[in-house]
Amino acid sequence: MGKKLVIGSSGQIGVELIEQLAKDFGANQVIAADIKPILEHRTQGVEYVLLDVLDNEKLFKTIKEHNISEVYLLAAMLSAVAEKNIQMAWDLNMKGLFNILDLAKEKHIEKIFWPSSIAVFGPTSPKFNTPQSTLLEPSTVYGISKMSGERWCEYYFLKYGIDVRSLRYPGIISYKSPPGGGTTDYAIEIFHAAINNGFYNSFIAQDVTLPMIYMQDAIRATTEIMQADRNKLTINSSYNLAAISFNPEEIAKEIRLLFPEFKITYNPDFRNKIALSWPSIVDDSFARNDWGWKHDFDLKKTTLEMVNGITK
Repeated sequence: MGKKLVIGSSGQIGVELIEQLAKDFGANQVIAADIKPILEHRTQGVEYVLLDVLDNEKLFKTIKEHNISEVYLLAAMLSAVAEKNIQMAWDLNMKGLFNILDLAKEKHIEKIFWPSSIAVFGPTSPKFNTPQSTLLEPSTVYGISKMSGERWCEYYFLKYGIDVRSLRYPGIISYKSPPGGGTTDYAIEIFHAAINNGFYNSFIAQDVTLPMIYMQDAIRATTEIMQADRNKLTINSSYNLAAISFNPEEIAKEIRLLFPEFKITYNPDFRNKIALSWPSIVDDSFARNDWGWKHDFDLKKTTLEMVNGITK
C-alpha cells in the first residue's frame, strides 16, 4: 500500500481528516496538499506540500514522488462562494475531479474519495426522508457540479473499474477550522457568536430545517467507507449520509441551556433561498445497510462539544 494524499488539506474537513488518517495509518503515510497550506493546523509528522489540483503536471509529480495509492479530493468551492464565482467554481470542482479520475484510469492511483453533498438535491426533490435515488435538479453552481461529479464517478467505475467512493455530506459542524463559505455555515457561526457576543444574526430563517453532522461523525463515515469491502457497496455514485436535522431556533434553544442570555435575530439572505431548495431530512438507509454507518452525535452532544472546543 502506498501513501494517502489529502488535497484541500487546509479546509474544514481536511484539517481533521489528516489527524485521523495519521492516527490510523501513521503520520509518515499521509501527505497533506493545498494551494494555501494553513500551517497552524499542522499534524506532527505529516508532510505538507503546495499543490493546485488543476496543475496536472505538479499533481502527477506529487503522486509519483510520494508513492500515493489513495487520494482524498476535498478541494472545492462551496455553495455560497460558488454563486459569486461561477466559472471558477465549475473549473475547480469539475476539472480537479477529472484530473484525479484520469490518473486513476492510467493506474497511478488505486482508490479515490470524492465528497458530494446534499446540494445535489433541488426544489423538486422530496424534502423529508429524501431517498438515495430521486429526482436531482439542483439550483446552485455547487449542486450542479456535485451532481455532475457523481455521474462521472459512477461512469469511471462502470467503464474503467475505478475504485472511487463518495458521500453526500450534510452540513458539517466543527470548531477546529473556519467554515469554507457554505450555506450551512450558520450552524458553526452561531456557537462562536454565542460565546463571544451573546448574540447572533442568522442568515437562515428560524424554521428552515437542514441535515447536519458533527465533524467527528463525518470523519468516521469517510474512513469507514474507504475501508469497507468494495463488494458490499451497492452505490457507485455517492451515498446519502445523515445524522441530525434542526433549524436555527432549535439550535438556539439548545445553546440557551448553557447561555440563558443568548439572543438570536433573523435576517435571511440569498443563502436562505439555497437552503430552502435542500432536504430537511435525508434517508441514508443504504449507508447503514451496506457498510454499517451509524452516527454518534445528537444535537445536545454536538452543542456541548462545540462550546467546550471553542472555549478551550
